Amino acid sequence: MSARPLIGVLALQGDVREHARALAANGADVREVRIPEDLLGVQGMVLPGGESTTMSKLLHFQGLFEPLQERLDSGLPVYGSCAGMILLASEILDGRVDQTSFSRIDMSVRRNAFGSQVDSFESDLDMPVCGDMPMPAVFIRAPWVERIGDGVTVLARISTAAGADRIVAVEQGPAMATSFHPELTADVRVHGHFMTIVRRHA
Repeated sequence: MSARPLIGVLALQGDVREHARALAANGADVREVRIPEDLLGVQGMVLPGGESTTMSKLLHFQGLFEPLQERLDSGLPVYGSCAGMILLASEILDGRVDQTSFSRIDMSVRRNAFGSQVDSFESDLDMPVCGDMPMPAVFIRAPWVERIGDGVTVLARISTAAGADRIVAVEQGPAMATSFHPELTADVRVHGHFMTIVRRHA
């Protein structure tokens, strides 16, 4: 692997520039991915936030879903934030019947679990894989994880107003996902951990 791995950011919707900034700060070259040819040579992939059903439709419309599925199935490292987490789930709760996902992480994810846009909030999380300092996290119409398989590692949880602990960050092999948007903060440690995954699976 080169000193600066090439990371693709799905550029159909969402915080593309913000993810690119955080990746570049961690020593990556970044390519915006809109068509299948953009996948050539990428050594990792980021699926940003947005609206998961719309992103699913756009992936099929652009002819990207199957080529990206093949790359992910072959072990391409991938990180999904918010809607990206939903796209990586093996089961989507409260999803549309025509909604598709890449099933790269053995988990059940509930869409909009924290509420609507007006229920968006920020919180500091304990995320030991990124160090001892609290991780600033922005939640916008965010999902949470209700079930994980045996091979999935929980990276972070949050306590809800109802007193329940909800899983909001996970990792399985070369795949990682967060409910929150780290790219909307100045903290680039989540992307740094993803770059560690990329190098580990090179």
